[in-house]
Amino acid sequence: MNQQTAPSPAPSLPPSPPPQVGIALLATTLVLAFSSLVALFPSAIAPTLADSLGVSTATVGIQVSLIFGGAMLTSLVGGPLTRRYGPCRVSQLALGLLGGGAALLTLPSLATFALASLIAGLGYGLTNPSASLLLFRVTPRHRQGLVFSLKQTGVPLGGVLAGLVAPALALAIGWQAALGCLFLVAVIGILLLQVQRHHWDRERDPRTPWLTTPLAGLQVVWQRPALRYLALLSLCFSAIQLSVSAFTVALLVEDLGVGLVVAGATMSAVQVFGIIGRVLWGLVGDILDDRLITLMGLACLSAGSGLAIATMDADWPRWTMVAVLCLMSLSALGWNGVFMAEITRLAPAERVADAAGGCLVLTYSGVLVGLPLLGALHGLFGSYTALFGLLAGLALVGLGFLLKARRAIAAPG
Repeated sequence: MNQQTAPSPAPSLPPSPPPQVGIALLATTLVLAFSSLVALFPSAIAPTLADSLGVSTATVGIQVSLIFGGAMLTSLVGGPLTRRYGPCRVSQLALGLLGGGAALLTLPSLATFALASLIAGLGYGLTNPSASLLLFRVTPRHRQGLVFSLKQTGVPLGGVLAGLVAPALALAIGWQAALGCLFLVAVIGILLLQVQRHHWDRERDPRTPWLTTPLAGLQVVWQRPALRYLALLSLCFSAIQLSVSAFTVALLVEDLGVGLVVAGATMSAVQVFGIIGRVLWGLVGDILDDRLITLMGLACLSAGSGLAIATMDADWPRWTMVAVLCLMSLSALGWNGVFMAEITRLAPAERVADAAGGCLVLTYSGVLVGLPLLGALHGLFGSYTALFGLLAGLALVGLGFLLKARRAIAAPG
């Protein structure tokens, strides 16, 4: 008797092969590191750049705000743009905008300086939505926390490169030629990414509208309570992170009587512990298989160390000051990868890039609004130790958002 079998369904598109995880991680980390390098390059040569533009070094510092302002704009459309053209093509677009912004910075004009910073910021804002979608597709769920955290080390890595490379290049070949080198690096990166485009962009949907739906990412986030509270958490954590980076040296020198050389060395240690924290907490989140609990632990650690810093005075032993600041850095600078991985878990699979872009709008808002506000509060309180006490309170606010996110996930329906 002939036995008929039901026809097998048409094969679906197979997932990317395992080797793609390593290649994708390397590519997305380097793109993110390059974006951070471009963003911080002018600050690293601020005195030279200020002389050429005829402005103060403080004016050069405004460039960071312009960068994040541009990043907020493209975060709004980064999700649908990535779904339409694919994560590889959008990463190439990001490199093009970053390199183009660097090239435009070579023109010694304040107007072009502002425009170039905004253009580079547009590229900066495209890096995470595209990277999130790509890594979500190729990374096993039980390794996403570690992989996303490793990718996020690109931010401090770019900062380290800016500090090491920018002044040396500016002295060796001039600041304009140094910025021109960044444009060449961007072109090389675009060409190298093209090799992978067939694999990484095969699931793109050319019919996806992007320019007509600038609020799509925010809608995805706001319609899902857990994602909404996670985004609000990032507003708090990003303000804490940038404050730790911006105010550590001033805290040590002005409030605690530490010499500038020792304060600078402490700042370097703080950044190194931030990198360690990004990898460590990503691994912890994967082991626990609960990234919200991991983020809660980070919030508590930030609050506790912030309160300890608030009690510091000049009589504290130097090693104790450094240890507490590094402990705060471990959490305050180490949350990003766990946060990005949790976005991919909470978002609908087909809207991962949209959710990443929507959340990052609030993340960048924490930088744009939080840092100037905290700086103004320092003027009111008159000490940086008191300011770190406020950061502890902000960490507890973030903990409250995490508790709300957990309750939203547990709620029926």
